[in-house]
Amino acid sequence: MAAQPLTLAVIVVSYNTRQITLNCLESVREELARAPFSAGVWVVDNASSDGSAEAIAAHFPPQAHPAWHLIRSETNLGFAGGTNLALRHIAQGGERPALVLFLNPDTVVQPGALGEMASFLQTHPRVGAVGAQLFYGDGRFQHGAFRFPTLAMAFFDFWTVHHRLLDSPLNGRYPLRLYAKGEPFPIDHPLGAAMMVRWEALEEVGWFDEGFFMYCEEIDWCLRAKAAGWEIYCVPKARIVHLGGQSAGQFREKMFVALWQSRYRLFAKHYGPFYRWAVRRIVRAGVRREMGRVARALKRGHLSAEEAECRFVAYHHVLEM
Repeated sequence: MAAQPLTLAVIVVSYNTRQITLNCLESVREELARAPFSAGVWVVDNASSDGSAEAIAAHFPPQAHPAWHLIRSETNLGFAGGTNLALRHIAQGGERPALVLFLNPDTVVQPGALGEMASFLQTHPRVGAVGAQLFYGDGRFQHGAFRFPTLAMAFFDFWTVHHRLLDSPLNGRYPLRLYAKGEPFPIDHPLGAAMMVRWEALEEVGWFDEGFFMYCEEIDWCLRAKAAGWEIYCVPKARIVHLGGQSAGQFREKMFVALWQSRYRLFAKHYGPFYRWAVRRIVRAGVRREMGRVARALKRGHLSAEEAECRFVAYHHVLEM
């Protein structure tokens, strides 16, 4: 196996999610043990303070896992920066994998998932990236494929006209029947929690834009890939559990600000003046509505003064963008 050319590089970037990351990596180890291709794993620890790097090193020692690599970053580089750090290590190593899997640490790979994704890419040379069918930890279906952002989707971030619209194409979702068929189908972009990319596409399109600290980096990459002529698919037979928001949940208000910073950066790169003008007005109206709700919740004693203050600070940051 060691003499075979590297087929797949798995990259996991973690921050203060020690046990969740270990669970993810254990699922990767079990999956790769069954896989009929050669693979290596690169884990980037983004300056965690919870002992994540030490735990990973102890559970996956180099002598027992020579194809596994732990990269300790001295600072939190975010997802894009951490991923690019791993890509630089791979490139400097002189070996180019055919495929790269970008995998969030809050995922658990189900049996056969990586093989399904790799097989589809290997047999469809114009497909540059694929996503998986995602599930929540309790087994419920989770959307893992989306259309590129629209004004309607920005509206639904703050107003729900009808709950069914949240799972509709108006909100960027693909019909459940496409997943149920079990056959790969074309999409705009997968959720970055589990995205497998052809190395050739990475070389042509470029790596992740490190101006996105968190959120939207996979959307930006897929927009660039589509512009370069690459196709993108969802592979429903590749099943992966995605717990969701484990790193971001540590700083909810900061992540709300980071989300809109990233979205505005995305819109500035890929969308026209009218869209940028309109989306800012939708967001500002929605944020002011949320501020009113927080004020009422504080008055009724449903929120503490500290919680309300944190949210107000985040909302003001977004209004000032």
